[in-house]
Amino acid sequence: QVQFVASGGGLVQTGGSLRLSCAGSGRSFGFGAIGWYRQPPGKQRELVAQIGLDGTTFYADSVKGRFTISRDNAANRATLQMNSLKPEDTAVYYCNRMVRGTLGSWGQGTQVTVSS
Repeated sequence: QVQFVASGGGLVQTGGSLRLSCAGSGRSFGFGAIGWYRQPPGKQRELVAQIGLDGTTFYADSVKGRFTISRDNAANRATLQMNSLKPEDTAVYYCNRMVRGTLGSWGQGTQVTVSS
């Protein structure tokens, strides 16, 4: 079963930047929308950004103008560039693929901690 592994998290100060990477197996990036999700401490997982196969993007209001999602289908990779980070961005970040409204299984996430 295809899984997506997120990496690149860390500890940064408010206003800093991080670049997250998502790696999938096989031809996992050949179809579907790739999304970045996050789960803050004690809260539910939420969609942060998503990019379709045609490059169409969606961003949650809380990250618009600060985060940029991209995908490289040939390399089976996606990235999330996060700028102007805020303490409320602190969460475990995951990537996943949605195909016809169905998410794949959850893989390893990466911790992002933004200090004030």
